[in-house]
Amino acid sequence: MFGDNFFNRVQKKTNVDKDTIMSLAKKLQESDMKDEKTLREVIKDISNMTGKEVSKEKEDKIINTIIKDQVPKNIDKMF
Repeated sequence: MFGDNFFNRVQKKTNVDKDTIMSLAKKLQESDMKDEKTLREVIKDISNMTGKEVSKEKEDKIINTIIKDQVPKNIDKMF
């Protein structure tokens, strides 16, 4: 689905390598992504991986976007 070019761009912007991304993807596949507690854990994990703090307001916005199925389909273009 995503090639090495995608992972290289993500790593360049976030300092998160392909193995970490793949591990997170596996966790996401095995989780209920409509569960608020799970989403908060995932956001915290990503925040820790990238070293970027996510405000409570932004966390709430991300969760609402996911729960309401408003995530863009072309997420690879975000990087």
